[in-house]
Amino acid sequence: MSHRHTRRGRRWEQRSFFGLSEHLERLSAIGDPLETLEATIDFEYFRGWLVEGLGYGDGAKGGRPAFDPVSMFKALILQAQHNLSDAKMEFMIRDRLSWMRFLRFDLGGPTPDENTIRHFRNRLTESGTLRRVMKAFDWQLQKKGYIPMSGQIVDASLVPAPKQRNTDAEKEAIKAGKTAREIWPDEPSKAAQKDVDARWTLKIGGKIRYRPDGTPLAQIALPVFGYKTHIAIDRRFGFIRESAVTSAAHADGRMLPRLVTTQNTSSEVWADSAYRSQTNEKSLAAKMLVSRIHRRKPPGRRMPQHVARANAGKSAIRAAVEHVFAHQKNRFGLFIRTIGLARAEAKLTLANIAYNFDRLIFHERVRAMG
Repeated sequence: MSHRHTRRGRRWEQRSFFGLSEHLERLSAIGDPLETLEATIDFEYFRGWLVEGLGYGDGAKGGRPAFDPVSMFKALILQAQHNLSDAKMEFMIRDRLSWMRFLRFDLGGPTPDENTIRHFRNRLTESGTLRRVMKAFDWQLQKKGYIPMSGQIVDASLVPAPKQRNTDAEKEAIKAGKTAREIWPDEPSKAAQKDVDARWTLKIGGKIRYRPDGTPLAQIALPVFGYKTHIAIDRRFGFIRESAVTSAAHADGRMLPRLVTTQNTSSEVWADSAYRSQTNEKSLAAKMLVSRIHRRKPPGRRMPQHVARANAGKSAIRAAVEHVFAHQKNRFGLFIRTIGLARAEAKLTLANIAYNFDRLIFHERVRAMG
């Protein structure tokens, strides 16, 4: 190669390097939200849990990972915030400079492919590390002064998944609790794509309205196939403190004992009428918690005015939990793309962690404004 071409190549590399630096500086000047996320969340705080939970500490369980576990965890948060498939996530990491900077990958260097992303998420789930990371962040919140206060609000929301087309015999086998491999033993590829954990349910829409004689008006019922995300938030700060995932057909009320804790500074627990039962009332009383659960309308009679007023007051407080679901569905585009309950739980747990990150950014901004 001539000296002229060598000099030209060096000048191009210098322009390319400085051009990239200037481009990133402009992104920062405009206001890169990922820099705000990086500055607000101490991601290094999770390294110990990630390394220990995934077995990367001493090399005894497969050696060190190809990619930094903290960078991979951050990638899963980005994936949850944008509801991306693993293949789309692979592309976006390579395509977006701001994402590469946030994840600390070098331009032109190796980045995780879709199989690596999926494998890392599966290991987080199978080892129980993901739930430990969420609990670790809750400890971090409390150290910052965001202690669970003013009571707990419990609710659930349906999250759709791709519909399954099965024969009547296959549906009966699924209801009987058989696995996909048992139902389709000679079709392993088909079995791998069948979700036998998700269920159909009816979503009753809108507020119940009554005729002058006290009888309820008909409501719209939409069939939904998928899962249900159950959460408990603290009333004061609105962080998700406890969570669980079930099939869409699972009864909301059965999850109350699993979601409420005695860690809140207030003993009050709010929930809609689906959670009211003698079992739940006894469970709350045993934990020295005060029930603020909605009361149901007496069958065949009008709702007493004092009960209606009390329910209305409870609804005003309970509205806070609806904002959580709205944030996840509208901003994250929440939808289950994976197969099976365990992977759905991973998806929704990541969405809960991502929501808590956004919530912390909100509170920190409020603090900074005084």
